[in-house]
Amino acid sequence: MLPSRDWPEITDLLVAFDPQTLQRLPVHRQEVIDKLLAMGNRRGARIVSVLPVDAVGVLDPAAVDQALLTAHREMQILSEEFYHGLRMARLLGPIINTVREAAPGQSIRALDIGCGHGYVVRWLAANARFGPDVELIGADYNTTLIAEARRLAQHEDLNCRFEAADGTRLSNPAAVQFSTGILHHFRGGDLEALLQCHERDGVQAYFHFDFQPSPLAPLGSWFFHRVRMRSALTLHDGVLSAIRAHPASRLLEAARAATPGFKVCMFSTHVRPLPLPRVFHVLLAVRPELVGALERNLGGMASRLGGWQ
Repeated sequence: MLPSRDWPEITDLLVAFDPQTLQRLPVHRQEVIDKLLAMGNRRGARIVSVLPVDAVGVLDPAAVDQALLTAHREMQILSEEFYHGLRMARLLGPIINTVREAAPGQSIRALDIGCGHGYVVRWLAANARFGPDVELIGADYNTTLIAEARRLAQHEDLNCRFEAADGTRLSNPAAVQFSTGILHHFRGGDLEALLQCHERDGVQAYFHFDFQPSPLAPLGSWFFHRVRMRSALTLHDGVLSAIRAHPASRLLEAARAATPGFKVCMFSTHVRPLPLPRVFHVLLAVRPELVGALERNLGGMASRLGGWQ
């Protein structure tokens, strides 16, 4: 059976957290397998079936975390080859300059939501030159991934920090918030609920990179993952993520409904002047009073903006 965009990714089923306390909850392997089989995803069920469990069938958290670490390390390979750190810096820099101009003399916190093991934040800390007034932060539920992000940042002597937390619910929200590849994990009203968390005092801009759906996207994703990935889990979820990606119309609809205090648009959807779709498109939002300054700070890249809504 061909993958369906309604299938959940395996990594979304292997871990569960209490939404209030973020305490990790037990996940029974057979329940995950049954859910995958009920959807017709036999390959996914086979991948899960080899993961170790305890005496009552609960997935071993250490084994799951090791699988997640492997997946994030392999995804970093693709991020490096597609220059995603540079892509992120080229957009984040003008946004930071825009926020800085609006509130001169104030520090600026830039937060990567769902940062995993921190590749993007670490790349920015090592290579971008945003200035001493900018604090780079990564946040993720998974304490193992955050521990790895902290270890690598310390080893690389980087000026950034990582929090084991729900980045959308930090008590002191960052002025600029962003992510890579998390939007397609949220279906139905959960997408609006995620974006609504940006509608808080102090947040000046947010943007989310995610895969851009197109007829060729699943094939391209399969090819690159097949060449570079060694983990069956990463290959399965990497291809499925391209299939599950939201079209621009859905992202804009959700953003308009969830964050009425922002102007929203899609950024960098096509390789101009050709009509070829880019691998990523970006849901971009800023406070209305910052639109003009952002377009100025983007310079030539302002041509990649879709219409503000």
